[in-house]
Amino acid sequence: MAEYSLLLICGSLRAASLNRKLLTQAERFFGPADSETADLRLPLYDGDVEVGQGIPEAVHELARQIGRADAVIIASPEYNQSFSGVLKNALDWVSRLPENPWQDKPVAVITAAAGRAGGARSQYALRLAMLPFRADVIAGPEVLVAAASKAFDESGQLIDERYNKALRGLMDSLRARAGRR
Repeated sequence: MAEYSLLLICGSLRAASLNRKLLTQAERFFGPADSETADLRLPLYDGDVEVGQGIPEAVHELARQIGRADAVIIASPEYNQSFSGVLKNALDWVSRLPENPWQDKPVAVITAAAGRAGGARSQYALRLAMLPFRADVIAGPEVLVAAASKAFDESGQLIDERYNKALRGLMDSLRARAGRR
């Protein structure tokens, strides 16, 4: 059994997602851990559904995953200058629970995007959305992979050593924060 538990959250549902590749690279750089991947295929948040049927079991499971993880890595694409609706929906659902599984949780945010800013707006918006949860979102180094369709080789490895260096540094910081819990 590994020393740490790690939750991987990808804001893209696509199997061949570039952010999923980035998340896999981050997991490798984090080092030995019992990793699990969150499933964000949740129903759209609807207050009427919440009142009439209660919070879906899949949302409770996501909250349990967050709660039992020593650290969380979130990778999200940039859609229309923000993070994905799938990820926003998951955050909205989890916010409806009486407990806050994010409280003081070490979280690393990474982005891979088509544009030259590498998803900077997405990352900023996600960091802002995480504020009410009072998670321990690590400030840096920022990992913003630009022109992401050209950033990985055939085996899914990041090509540019600058991105690798930043990602290693962020994972070292995440692991150190996880060790303080």
